[in-house]
Amino acid sequence: MTIAPLPTSLRVRTRPVDDPGRLLDLLPDDAPLCWVRDGDGLVGWGEVARFTATGPDRFARADAWWRSFTQRLDVHDEVDEPGSGPVAFASFTFAAESAGSALVVPRVVVGRRGDRAWVSEFSGDDRPPVRAVSPVRRTGTVRYADGHLPVAGYRVAVADAVRRMRGGELEKAALAHDLLAVADAPLDARFLLGGLAERYPTCWTFSVDGLVGATPEMLISRTGGRSVRSRVLAGTLWPDADGRGADAAALARRLLDSAKDRHEHQLAVDSLATALRPLCARLDVPDTPDVISLRNVSHLSTDVSGTLHADEPAGLLRLAEAVHPTAAVGGTPREAAVALIAELEGMDRGRYAGPVGWVDGDGDGELGIALRCAQLDGPVARLFAGCGVVADSDPDTEVREAAAKLAAFRDALEGVRGS
Repeated sequence: MTIAPLPTSLRVRTRPVDDPGRLLDLLPDDAPLCWVRDGDGLVGWGEVARFTATGPDRFARADAWWRSFTQRLDVHDEVDEPGSGPVAFASFTFAAESAGSALVVPRVVVGRRGDRAWVSEFSGDDRPPVRAVSPVRRTGTVRYADGHLPVAGYRVAVADAVRRMRGGELEKAALAHDLLAVADAPLDARFLLGGLAERYPTCWTFSVDGLVGATPEMLISRTGGRSVRSRVLAGTLWPDADGRGADAAALARRLLDSAKDRHEHQLAVDSLATALRPLCARLDVPDTPDVISLRNVSHLSTDVSGTLHADEPAGLLRLAEAVHPTAAVGGTPREAAVALIAELEGMDRGRYAGPVGWVDGDGDGELGIALRCAQLDGPVARLFAGCGVVADSDPDTEVREAAAKLAAFRDALEGVRGS
């Protein structure tokens, strides 16, 4: 566990501002922090404090640290919106034993929600709020190389998982593989964020500690102290190479008629509901899924909503502890699936498929699942994509699905414009 040293006294002031323009345009090139969807959200820079932890209790320790930190602040909030006042950007590893889970408290946050915009600024120490603004750098030439688990190994892993599911060991596991992208110069996260936001405006575009992506899946959000929401995605189709399925309505009908995809989706919904229900006085789980259509793929989608118990409602980070990983990115049963993932992938996922987002001083916030993402390290980006595997999955089909999902980040890297 690592905790950055803190000044003895810190003040944070949130004040309303006029429309700041596109939030992504405000970001500096040094360690940008971002959580933006369809123009609304939060961006931040600078660092006041940081907490890192490893282990199965990383969520609980992060929650305890954040509550202790915010209790010591002198807060003047003139806006009183979710995301005003003190905010920490959060990113957690998929597996308990992986290093890298972190809360990062930015020195400056600019937020927008509808027609309201604000800026939150920390003061109280001697460090100036540095914001090194420079032109956004395009990626340039990109070369791709195998990661820890290349495509051939991924196909073998999926086939092995299918064999073991047919033998009755488990019902589902979400397996992933990685891909390395190497540029000629250090990558600019802002260029990637802009490309992802342009092509996927309905996704949550994020950047925390070098993990950059755009996720369509909300693990858990909390507003007003008690209201919770989750968007569960599982079950995927995409246009075939010959164009079949390019029509969104036809693709949606195929998804809704697919017994395999409906089964995979229901496992994910059930896992979320089972974990969340003990914490809620009310939980609404739709009987049938909808379909969300993105540029490259379509997913079965279910929006779950509820109200937490009035007596000591769980904060966002403790809610994440309860529900992560859902069967959408882990599997069913959870323990068996997570063990199988570690065995068959043979790699450290890091923060891929872990919770990512933000939490405020009231314990409200939003945590998506880190999908369609890459970990940046200078000129190298490590990309990830995964698929839910069930007993009737086809390894070749799962390989093509992963490639379709990787296309989202590859297009952003290469500067392919949206339409």
